[in-house]
Amino acid sequence: MINIKNNEIGFDLDGVIADTGEAFIRLACEEFDYCSFRLQDITSFQVENCLAIPTDLVDQIFYAILKDSLGTGLKPNPGAVKVITDMTDKAPVTIITARPLEQPVADWLDHFFPARTCQQINLVAMGDHDDKVRYIKEHNLKYFVDDRVETCLQLAETEITPIVYNQPWNHDRHKLQNVSNWQEIHELLES
Repeated sequence: MINIKNNEIGFDLDGVIADTGEAFIRLACEEFDYCSFRLQDITSFQVENCLAIPTDLVDQIFYAILKDSLGTGLKPNPGAVKVITDMTDKAPVTIITARPLEQPVADWLDHFFPARTCQQINLVAMGDHDDKVRYIKEHNLKYFVDDRVETCLQLAETEITPIVYNQPWNHDRHKLQNVSNWQEIHELLES
C-alpha cells in the first residue's frame, strides 16, 4: 500500500476527474443521433478507431466539450469532488490537462467545487498529451493519475510514478499500477 502525500500527486482532467466518456456518448446521441454505443465500446483513446462515427463528428463533439464543459453537461466522476476537496484542506492539488483552453476548465471547476477548494487548485492547461512530463516535473509531483496509457508509459520512463485511471480505452494495455475510482485514489493517500 502506497502512502502518497497530497502535494506529491497530480491529476489529469478528462477521464479522471471529469466523466468525459459519458458526455461524449450523450452528445453523440442527442446531437447527431449516434445512439448505438456504450462506454465499454470505446476501446481506443482515438475514438474514431473503434466507433462507427465519422472523425469530423468525433472532433466536433470533443471540441464542444473542450470549449464549453458546463454547457455540454460534463460532470465529475463520482467521488472526485469530495476527494480533491479533502486533499486541498492539507495541500494544493495540481491538475494538468492536455486541453489548450484553461478558462472552460476553470469555469467547470468553479461550478462543481467549493470556492475554497478552487483557490487551492493549480490548474495547467498545456495543450499537448505528449508534453505532460515537463509540467509534472515543474510542479515537483512524484505521482500522476491519467487515463491515457501512452502518457502513463512516458511517465514510467522518468522518475514519475504513473497511476492509470481504468477506462475501457486503456483496459489490458499496460502493467502499471491502476485505480478504478476515486475511493481507490483516496486509499493511496497519506491520511
